Amino acid sequence: MRCPFCNVDNDRVVDSRSSADGGVVRRRRECLACNKRFTTYERIEEAPLRVIKKDGSRAPFDREKIRHGIQRACEKRPVSAAQIDEVVQSIENEVSKKYEREVPTRVLGEMIMDRLKEVDKVAYVRFASVYREFKDLQDFMSAVEGAG
Repeated sequence: MRCPFCNVDNDRVVDSRSSADGGVVRRRRECLACNKRFTTYERIEEAPLRVIKKDGSRAPFDREKIRHGIQRACEKRPVSAAQIDEVVQSIENEVSKKYEREVPTRVLGEMIMDRLKEVDKVAYVRFASVYREFKDLQDFMSAVEGAG
């Protein structure tokens, strides 16, 4: 594994932990060249899951897109990076259990909103406003009522 700080391929594993469901192994590594520590995650590589977009086109499932959308909704909110990681991981786990090859974006959006509603109501409304493309105040008020 190359060090993200000095790009040297010489490190040692300091700590290794399995996730609660056993689907991911988290490893803390220490670069032997610069002595900085970094984290890597190891998962089973499966057949690539595809996402069916609103227009019917298909794209590869990308957990980083989900993470980015959640991070944007949680900006300046008391939501930790660990909470965001848990949400992303739980969505990825649920999708991989329920869908073998393809998942509609509608399903992903609903999963994200369900989890954000539990984590932070403001982040939920922010995400819903973009995802559901609110047109007027009534749409916004319906989302706020749904969060409460």
